[in-house]
Amino acid sequence: MNSVLLVNPNRMRPPIAPLALDYLGEALRRSGFDVDVLDLCLTEDPAAVIDRYFASGDPLLVAVTIRNTDDVYYVSQDFCLEKYREIISHVCRVSDAPVVLGGCGYSIFPEAILDYFDLNLGVWGEGEIALPALARQIATHGDLSEVPGLVYSAKRSGGFCRNPPVPVDLSRSGPLPRDTVDNERYFREGGQLGVETKRGCPNRCAYCADPLGKAGLSLRPPAAVAAEIAGLADRGIDHLHFCDSEFNLPAAHAAGVCSEIINLGQGDRVRWYAYCSPAPFTDELAALCATAGCAGLNFGADSGSDAMLRQLGRDFTREDLARTAETCRRHGIVFMYDLLLGGPGETRDSLKETVDLMKRLSPDRVGVSLGVRLFPGTRLGDRALAEGPLAANPGVRGKVSANSKLLAPVFYLSPELGWDAEAYLAGLIGADERFFFASREAGEANYNYNDNSVLVQAIKDGYRGAYWDILRRLKEGSGGS
Repeated sequence: MNSVLLVNPNRMRPPIAPLALDYLGEALRRSGFDVDVLDLCLTEDPAAVIDRYFASGDPLLVAVTIRNTDDVYYVSQDFCLEKYREIISHVCRVSDAPVVLGGCGYSIFPEAILDYFDLNLGVWGEGEIALPALARQIATHGDLSEVPGLVYSAKRSGGFCRNPPVPVDLSRSGPLPRDTVDNERYFREGGQLGVETKRGCPNRCAYCADPLGKAGLSLRPPAAVAAEIAGLADRGIDHLHFCDSEFNLPAAHAAGVCSEIINLGQGDRVRWYAYCSPAPFTDELAALCATAGCAGLNFGADSGSDAMLRQLGRDFTREDLARTAETCRRHGIVFMYDLLLGGPGETRDSLKETVDLMKRLSPDRVGVSLGVRLFPGTRLGDRALAEGPLAANPGVRGKVSANSKLLAPVFYLSPELGWDAEAYLAGLIGADERFFFASREAGEANYNYNDNSVLVQAIKDGYRGAYWDILRRLKEGSGGS
């Protein structure tokens, strides 16, 4: 009973490799624990896989990663926790081992998710320190109050205790072996693999839940990132996605990562994508990105209206969007602007201002989401809760009853847009194929990555890369890689 079982219940398609399990598996092994994995994303029959494992397996602890609580998509509003509940309940039926939850989705709603699953252990925030510490305390019947970031049942009060976390210092981290999960299979079936260059984000956008589970900003050594990329390329994994919140913040670190990739001779071996802030994005950084193998950048533009950008807590302007578009074109970088529309104060005029700007700047693709997912602990989420019952709020849509913790999908859509907001926005976009707009009126343009059969088939046919870019190349007939 010296093993810890890591479970991935996420079954979205195309499959996304659970990077967290690579980190946790390595941390557990370094702490002297054996590691088993049940990756239920890669099986057709999760229940049978669980039964086979526990027929002979007897782990000290079962750790389940909750990457997504829902698909954060106003049109579909797919509540992933309902699917995970069946899996976790099955584990609890066939095993007496304690179950601990963790992951970026879990860390947004630590106590609420434990209540939802009727469990009493969770790790809020980073797990590399916390999970080995919890396993040691369980093995020795020790004190749970010693485990950083642990959320656990408080026997006296009937509620939960939450221990303060200990941030993970990535500045001393080396390249990971990336061998806990089957990354080769994820690459074959998912078309890309994630790499982390940093953790956390200095921004405080009004809607974003990332800071709730990531304390501060911690940077990996650029040389370690480049060495990890080289190791993956040696295994044939040559299309990567930097999964940082904003790759170019801070810009000097992004430049360092690009320089190390170039120094190791990987710029011609790999193709990579990243999420970026529209500013700052300089000619110098763009040139480094292009030489280092950048295949495309997804900029979180959010809006083309300065007034709405201020409402959303963004620190750039529409002029910054124009400068970044020009910079990408000068350096031959394929790029996308992602929009988040419908927040407080959004009007038909601001929608038109945004769509007109996108058409003028002409990024390779524009992702359009109408409706802002509300999360507790964010300015928009807390504002909605402070305004009274969700069901009485004309701007709140989705699960508005018996959902005071915002656990089930709930969205803000400005009442000033009117009842036919989706139709109005679809009319502004028209037949412009550069726009990905998921709506009931434009369902065929849906670029939701949750169970997307078009992407699954494209990857089977040999397409690789970021999903928005695969969809772009499919439309343009420009090939698989």
